[in-house]
Amino acid sequence: MRLGSGLPCEAEAEARVSRGAMAAGGLSRSERKAAERVRRLREEQQRDRLRQVSLILRKAAVERSAEEVRLLAESGDLVTELQGRSRRREGLKRRQEEVCDDPEELRGKVRELASAIRNAKYLVVYTGAGISTAASIPDYRGPNGVWTLLQKGRSISAADLSEAEPTLTHMSITRLHEQKLVQHVVSQNCDGLHLRSGLPRTAISELHGNMYIEVCTSCVPNREYIRVFDVTERTALHRHQTGRTCHKCGAQLRDTIVHFGERGTLGQPLNWEAATEAASRADTILCLGSSLKVLKKYPRLWCMTKPPSRRPKLYIVNLQWTPKDDWAALKLHGKCDDVMRLLMAELGLEIPAYSRWQDPIFSLATPLRADEEGSHSRKSLCRSREEAPPGDRGVPLSSAPILGGWFGRGCTKRTKRKKVT
Repeated sequence: MRLGSGLPCEAEAEARVSRGAMAAGGLSRSERKAAERVRRLREEQQRDRLRQVSLILRKAAVERSAEEVRLLAESGDLVTELQGRSRRREGLKRRQEEVCDDPEELRGKVRELASAIRNAKYLVVYTGAGISTAASIPDYRGPNGVWTLLQKGRSISAADLSEAEPTLTHMSITRLHEQKLVQHVVSQNCDGLHLRSGLPRTAISELHGNMYIEVCTSCVPNREYIRVFDVTERTALHRHQTGRTCHKCGAQLRDTIVHFGERGTLGQPLNWEAATEAASRADTILCLGSSLKVLKKYPRLWCMTKPPSRRPKLYIVNLQWTPKDDWAALKLHGKCDDVMRLLMAELGLEIPAYSRWQDPIFSLATPLRADEEGSHSRKSLCRSREEAPPGDRGVPLSSAPILGGWFGRGCTKRTKRKKVT
């Protein structure tokens, strides 16, 4: 039978079923089965025709036979649907591509950005995983990002994050804050590098938590414990207890990470109150290294209740497309460190070098009690190699895969379990 031809027997059966249903006010079991067979047969016919049309569309127009041309003419709706699918796939591919501005064009854009920063009355910086890739911490949606690899069915592993240090971008933001050019930083990152760059706690909102901080939620206000190691070793999605207890009340401590699919409720280090206030006061927002696919879902950060003319001017630095590109006053396609190096030179500001001896995490950290020394197996931060335990010295950055916590089990998307039969 040729595709697209009628099915008289099935059509008559369907009509009989319909007449019987109207006469009896319902369908008998045999009638329901007959109707189901007709439905399945029509669906299979539609799938076969869709596959055939798809194969024809892949051919060049001059290579199509007269029969194939006729089939395409009879299948206008399918052709439109398949062409729409193809356009959407191509659009998604283009959005995932990394684009770099020409060096001269990038310098011109940086000059424009520097002018905007000088003239800003209240500048807020939004940061994403792209500012930490220079510290060998993978991003999420880049070509080798965590979500990208998971969608391709590939396994992920991450470096020992205790070896990661604040990047040129982190240190530049800290200097801009010191110079009162940046008023607040809103970060999606959990790596704690903003804190370690010397940015004051009051100037940071870590919306998705900090891998170095665990808290006691039984104490009022919540009692924070800043550590010099990743506290998320035993934690994951909807499972946040770290295995240690509060030094004051004895309650279980929990991490501060907000995983995908969770809602952040902690006051600190999320600091949503300060983030919301900063967004409401901002006249300029600089987005660095974020796809904005998560941040766009937070209306409080974008002043959407204000008329468009009164919303902050938006400047975006990212290699890939973002859903806020059309809103931006300027989009810079470049690596964050490259852009910030040019920007700081344009502003005439020196970028401070990171020093572990001056890393504030060591003065903020609460030491473990004697009975807690064996409560984790993650490598601790040390001010120098000489302070590191013998087994920890000289370990290269990429040698130790992360098996749990915020960058292991906690960052993988949940999959449906197959039923055991």
